[in-house]
Amino acid sequence: MANLTGAERARYVQGMFTRIASRYDLMNRTMTAGQDVRWRREVIRRAELPSDGRLLDLGAGTGDLAREALRQYPTVAVMAVDFTLGMMHVGQLRPPARRSLPTRLAWSAADAQALPLLADTFDAVVSGFLLRNLGDLALGLSEQYRVLKPGGRIVALDTTPPPHNLLEPLIRFHLHTVIPALGQWISGQAEAYRYLPETTQSFLGPERMAARLLEAGFEQVGFHRLMLDTVSIYWGRKPRQAK
Repeated sequence: MANLTGAERARYVQGMFTRIASRYDLMNRTMTAGQDVRWRREVIRRAELPSDGRLLDLGAGTGDLAREALRQYPTVAVMAVDFTLGMMHVGQLRPPARRSLPTRLAWSAADAQALPLLADTFDAVVSGFLLRNLGDLALGLSEQYRVLKPGGRIVALDTTPPPHNLLEPLIRFHLHTVIPALGQWISGQAEAYRYLPETTQSFLGPERMAARLLEAGFEQVGFHRLMLDTVSIYWGRKPRQAK
């Protein structure tokens, strides 16, 4: 699964997320013991949005990050983009972040590697568990760089390979045994939750991921490790002036 490439990988990922869409949020809360809610708060905080800013939630899924953005910044405009219609349909059925305010959340179906969006449009681009699913990481990062305004921020939350330490056997057991079992019990889709540890295992570690952000042209790059170093938040800024 994790070694699929190109159109075959895209079709597999779309189909997988369509099958688990209705239980996706519940699985995230269960797998992380609710910590993913706190991580998303930190992602939006690090986006440093202006009060009248524009945010792109890329690979938005059911819109958790988009809603958190509207909770922290009620006057921003948010676009949630994903290429899995089933995930967005589930998200659209959920209530807006604040019932007393008109919704400022727009949804769009698009591929993160070929965004039908104008350059220099958004104050921040955020994503949750998107990067390791991209068939071409460099292309995905270049698209995020393109649509950001000069000075705009990228903030990404994703899993990272387990570190080599005394806890590694326990972490691998959780990834390869506990998570698929939970996936079968909660969503009936154990295969989808074998894809998670496989892609986590084969993805870049935090230092290498930060290096890729620098290669894409971002500056002020950094990262914060979470959950026994199995999850990280990455950030960077598009230069205000071309180098």
